Amino acid sequence: MFVIEEFDIKLETEKIGRNFIYTEEIDSTNSYLMNREFNPPDGTVVLAEKQSKGRGRKDRTWNSLKDVNLTFSILLKDNRHFKTNFNLINFSAALSVAISIENLYQLRPELKWPNDVLINTKKVSGILLESASKGEKIERVVIGIGLNVNQNIFQGTYNIPPTSLKLELERHLDREILLAELLNNFENLLHKTRLKPDWILNEWRNRCRMIGERISITDGEKTITGIFDDIDDDGFLILRQGTQTQKILNGDVSSA
Repeated sequence: MFVIEEFDIKLETEKIGRNFIYTEEIDSTNSYLMNREFNPPDGTVVLAEKQSKGRGRKDRTWNSLKDVNLTFSILLKDNRHFKTNFNLINFSAALSVAISIENLYQLRPELKWPNDVLINTKKVSGILLESASKGEKIERVVIGIGLNVNQNIFQGTYNIPPTSLKLELERHLDREILLAELLNNFENLLHKTRLKPDWILNEWRNRCRMIGERISITDGEKTITGIFDDIDDDGFLILRQGTQTQKILNGDVSSA
């Protein structure tokens, strides 16, 4: 059981998570906050113990056992955040997961482009960012985060083998403390996407082991290979093939 009082004591944010919605089961926390008929305040966080239609990138299913993990979404409505490239918000979310794990448990997570967090090459967290617009104006952005905390067993097949913090640390963890730490870090990093975008990019680079390695990028039926040269100022992947480079906007990255 998630104890909201324990979470609230550790929360130090001004906005993020101050409107907190807890639910035992929902179809999708992202879908809930993307609903135009629902108009909660900026910074609202929805946590679900179970999602019947939880999803990751490219409409993949996100499987999570009930009552042991953190599956939640964050709503952003302040348009100051939308003037930056969305990849910076995505990177800030991934960094908030990684930094929280580092601070609390002294593990060293690795970030995988564009939105995965790994520990010992296994996936511990994934992020899904969605936006809703009216005309050319972005009205809301929702960041969905799935973080494997106390799950012991993973069934099924995965592109990247999954893990949990409990499996890596061999002990049970307090989800309330972890979520508060994560949201505290996210609010801080969100400000830096506007004020110090280079800091966000460099912190992300420092945790991405694949930069400089030969990789494969799959997008639908198409697969290309090359050297992961860098990320650009907008967070897009720069792939080097011989003397040529190209910008990659999306795709699944793996070691070649």
